[in-house]
Amino acid sequence: MSSTCPAFLISAPASGQGKTSVTAAMARSARRRGLKVRVFKTGPDYLDPMVLERASGHTVYQLDLFMGGLAHCRALLAEAARDADLILVEGVMGLFDGKPSSADLAAAFGLPVIVVLDASAMAQTFAALATGMARYREDIEVVGVVANRIGSDVHARMVAEGLPDDLPLIAALKRDPELSLPERHLGLVQALELPHLDAQLDAWADAWEAGEVRGDRHSEVRDEGSGDGRGDGQTGVRCPLFGSQGRNWIAGRQSKGGHGEKGAPDGRLVLGGGRDAAEATATAPGTSTEATRAPTLKQRRIAVARDACFSFIYPANLDLLSSLGAEVTTFSPIAGDPLPACDALWLPGGYPELHAEALAAHPSFFASLRAHLEAGKPLLAECGGMLALLESLSDADGRSYPMGALISGRSTMQKRLAALGLQCIVWPEGELRGHTFHYSTMSTPLVAIATATNPNAGRAAEALYAEGSLRASYIHHYFPSNPSAIAAFFGGTSPLPPLP
Repeated sequence: MSSTCPAFLISAPASGQGKTSVTAAMARSARRRGLKVRVFKTGPDYLDPMVLERASGHTVYQLDLFMGGLAHCRALLAEAARDADLILVEGVMGLFDGKPSSADLAAAFGLPVIVVLDASAMAQTFAALATGMARYREDIEVVGVVANRIGSDVHARMVAEGLPDDLPLIAALKRDPELSLPERHLGLVQALELPHLDAQLDAWADAWEAGEVRGDRHSEVRDEGSGDGRGDGQTGVRCPLFGSQGRNWIAGRQSKGGHGEKGAPDGRLVLGGGRDAAEATATAPGTSTEATRAPTLKQRRIAVARDACFSFIYPANLDLLSSLGAEVTTFSPIAGDPLPACDALWLPGGYPELHAEALAAHPSFFASLRAHLEAGKPLLAECGGMLALLESLSDADGRSYPMGALISGRSTMQKRLAALGLQCIVWPEGELRGHTFHYSTMSTPLVAIATATNPNAGRAAEALYAEGSLRASYIHHYFPSNPSAIAAFFGGTSPLPPLP
């Protein structure tokens, strides 16, 4: 089956420019116009995808060349393109930052790039920065820029006047502090904790539609007789990104050639030029050759803690468990849900430091985990899930809370970042990939059975601990990076490591 769809990578020169809010605004605006929108997030992240999922109305998956690989990312894009009218991919950090970078992803799949620039403290320099980003690599195409946080209409004209003809200003979005979402130490506050998020997303979409550039040399697409023009209701000019019938403003353009850092583009998925510009076939996610060859999880029930305390879950991880035949069931420890009858258990990361009192109010939770481990059943505890199993956890203000005491040791939250980076670690079952991001430190007498490496030569190199059927690490693992290893562990076929 062929898969075609307009698609764009939304990037920036650095973090903090407004990529997430702009991507969410674009998605919400397109959805309000009746378009089916799929959004992806580049790089490891849980919090931004929660917001983007609410904006688009669809699950947001990671597109990461390191964690998932080229074929996995191609499959995710192809599956989305079969149904969507528009695909948006939010980049990570700056466009060229990291290995692999957002630019590498754009080059691999021919994704046209839209650059978001915080214009609040600049005028004509805006055009210089945008032009430099557009010309920096020959194997990607920057097709437009968004001026974020402008002060006035005059300011918008100033930032646009130096842009070359082939680099249009798509939108100029005015500064409005009330449009900001609350944040905490790990990033945005979780979507499930924001009761007014939908109203906020609509406000973002309103701001996007009000800021879209129309009727000048940077906007050549006009309403083709649909009769539903917006803005002043008189010009008939549609926004530059979305033309009538859901076509996009660069329909027909092809991505630039060139091999870049990823080798020749033979067989790559190209989604950049409108519905007739690119086609590809790919296996649906979770059914790759590697996954179908993996040990089966049929007739295995895997319980997953899932609530405001344990929420850092890649959707692709759940998809993989299901595709391997497992029955996946979720429960909320902080709501007092009992541990479901299960063959294996996953405690993902999250915010145990914010919900320590709720966990302590349900001692049966930790008792059931102890019984689970005493029965020799597999349990994977990641980051916050691992901290919940320690003897105690101290928050950044020095308050100490008792935890499950299933792992010897203690953790302490701190106000500065402790670790951040992509991770590659060799389990007894094989190599797995993922990332780490935390503000806590941990002391334990346990001896690591493996230590991760960082592909970007960063200092973060997390340990993997094992005790009986328990595996624990600060690493948030990306299960599709090695389906066979995940199936062997959760399937209970792995030999238990020796006790220290």
